[in-house]
Amino acid sequence: MKKIISVLCLMWLIFPSLEAQNFTHADTLRGSNGPGRSWWNATKYDLHVKFDFGDSSISGYNVISYTPLAKKHAGYFQIDLQEPMEMDSAILETGSLKYPLHKTKLSFTRDGNAFFVYLPDTPVITAKHDINTIMITQKNPKNKMPAGISEVSRLVVYYHGKPRIAKKAPWDGGFIWKRDKAGNPWVAVTSQGWGASVWYPCKDYQGDEPDSAEMHFTAPSDLITVSNGRLRSIKVAGDGNSVYTWAVVSPINNYDITFYIGKYVHFGQIYKGEKGNLTMDYWVLDSNLAKAKVQFKDAPRMMKAFEYWFGPYPFYKDGYKLVDAPYLGMEHQSAIAYGNHYLEGYAGRDLSGSGWGLKWDFIIVHESAHEWFGNNITSKDLADMWIHESFANYAEALFTEYYYGKKAADDYVIGIRKNIQNDKPIIAHYGVNEEGSGDMYYKGGNMIHTIRQIINNDEKFRNILRGLNKTFYHQTVTTKQVEDYISHQAGINFSKVFDQYLRTTKIPELEYKNEKGRVYYRWANCVDGFNMPVKIYDQSGKLIFIYPTEKFKAAPKGLKDLKADENFYISVKELGD
Repeated sequence: MKKIISVLCLMWLIFPSLEAQNFTHADTLRGSNGPGRSWWNATKYDLHVKFDFGDSSISGYNVISYTPLAKKHAGYFQIDLQEPMEMDSAILETGSLKYPLHKTKLSFTRDGNAFFVYLPDTPVITAKHDINTIMITQKNPKNKMPAGISEVSRLVVYYHGKPRIAKKAPWDGGFIWKRDKAGNPWVAVTSQGWGASVWYPCKDYQGDEPDSAEMHFTAPSDLITVSNGRLRSIKVAGDGNSVYTWAVVSPINNYDITFYIGKYVHFGQIYKGEKGNLTMDYWVLDSNLAKAKVQFKDAPRMMKAFEYWFGPYPFYKDGYKLVDAPYLGMEHQSAIAYGNHYLEGYAGRDLSGSGWGLKWDFIIVHESAHEWFGNNITSKDLADMWIHESFANYAEALFTEYYYGKKAADDYVIGIRKNIQNDKPIIAHYGVNEEGSGDMYYKGGNMIHTIRQIINNDEKFRNILRGLNKTFYHQTVTTKQVEDYISHQAGINFSKVFDQYLRTTKIPELEYKNEKGRVYYRWANCVDGFNMPVKIYDQSGKLIFIYPTEKFKAAPKGLKDLKADENFYISVKELGD
């Protein structure tokens, strides 16, 4: 009893802020690297799914290859599969490649959207839906790993059910069962934020990506099934269905694994990029073929611009694809979902109001930018999604700059500020699968643009973007890693800048006053110690740096007021007498 009381007290100390935010036990299970996840690393998914178009259900299994990360373990896997999906059975396969595998059927219990799958002779968990009353009863207190070294360690999870239907894809997770204009079935899925466990069993934790994945989809033979990576085979199943096998050989985050089923036709090209020949494939509904051949000319333009800014496309081995989707778009790795209605801008709109946003297809540019920021570099926790979205947002400006010049890019970035809400911080709570403010797009992009002005060296800035993608190639990262890398490479401590823009809703105010013919300035509405340099216009109209702090400083002589460079996301306020 003393041990249980101690555990409960410790958990109360660890999670007080979560309690204040009304986060639940289920939120923590979903968002944290808990005991059922932390002891093992998912190395490969081999996913098999059969679609039943008659009742909108699926069935299948996922072969999850894994490696232990420690000699001790919790005694169970946490496998995520969201309601109303059901797990049917779980089989542990271990042994040597030279001999028949040893197969053991494992017991499991359900806790909401998580299943605890127990290794033989290891813990049984009783968990109430209250974060402060979790109790663990050990059968084997030492939690020793099974004896011997297994060349093969796989957990095979069989499942079935009717996946959640997305109400507003891609902003919520689930299946999209639609029909194209000709009445043919058109089916897809989105799961970012909600998690891939909305439709298949997995370790639904963003910090652990399988190193590779195979996807085997059984669907009607008169339709085409498209997925991530490369098509390996098409086999006739004999029941009016065919099995499409696709595979990626690169690490992939769970929500990027996807499928598209419809009356697709294909065309493509070879792009000669920084790492050689890259296949660029386009799968579109047959009725959209003519439009796609015109609109998708933005794809090689995108590739050229982004390889310049970010470095080589990160998935040459898996190729690049655009796929017609029954929703706006999504950055599914090597299989970008396209649903922008073959219009320039964002479904025909310029989000910046500058005019430049109508010079290119928003979905092709923005979603493809995620191949570098989001898919190559992935945040470990959903709370750090700014790493995906802020850089992808700024990529829109960089694309604009590459083809239309720096002034056009500046106008675009300044224009999108009108979309900033400053409703809550960009970085959310960690460990509970929570996203921060949607300001991770427009405000995050403006933060990066502001940092670029401070660095004041475009070649160095470009090298930082390329260096991020090289240093963290195919990795999951934290905000601190990205912040520290930028500061180190720039030779400037940006910690207060990141704190200001990512962790508060305050816009820094450059206050100034005129005393006896001299202008004085300081920072206000900012975090403690905020000392960001900023450019202002001098008497001749030339931009010069000043270095405000929270205490008043004298401006250069001769200035009667203070006008800041519009490229800094700040406000300027004149103080009265």
